Amino acid sequence: MNYNEYFKLHEALVAEKATTGGRTDPAYIEYTSLNFQRIKRWQKSVRLSDEQKLWLESNTELKVKWTVLTEPWCGDAAPSLPLMHLIAASHPGITLEILLRDENLELMNAHLTNGAQSIPKLIQTSENKEVKSWGPRPIGAAALVHDYKEQNGVFDAAGRENLQQWYNADKGRQIIDELFQLLGRK
Repeated sequence: MNYNEYFKLHEALVAEKATTGGRTDPAYIEYTSLNFQRIKRWQKSVRLSDEQKLWLESNTELKVKWTVLTEPWCGDAAPSLPLMHLIAASHPGITLEILLRDENLELMNAHLTNGAQSIPKLIQTSENKEVKSWGPRPIGAAALVHDYKEQNGVFDAAGRENLQQWYNADKGRQIIDELFQLLGRK
């Protein structure tokens, strides 16, 4: 599905008090609702810099497909997907396709992160069949999660709150920078 279709699916799930993947756990339903609010906030607040727009405009030969595996309950997807959409919508050579992880396990299992089905996972393919990937979170957020687990043994509610604060303070800069690097910007 494209980003608008995903957004509408997410919106419908919130209205139905449901989520994807056959999950009925109230926590996943709450995450789905919370993430929808976050996605709407990210859509309103994040913009590309003039330099980033100029780089996209000057790379007219760029032609890639971004396939993103995710689920509406995924906390890391809330800040990432709107930024992926923003970049893809800013260049006609970038196609964005969103797939639900739990409905595409074969593809997910071919793109594991440290042996796990971590999402969101962006898989970039180009005409020359080169495959690159990004995800499930930017380097700074990954370091925060790693350090928190090292200190506490688990990634609990306090860890998730710390991660959300990191995303809010970063304002999407690291995600955007890493996605531009994936596209070939130095």
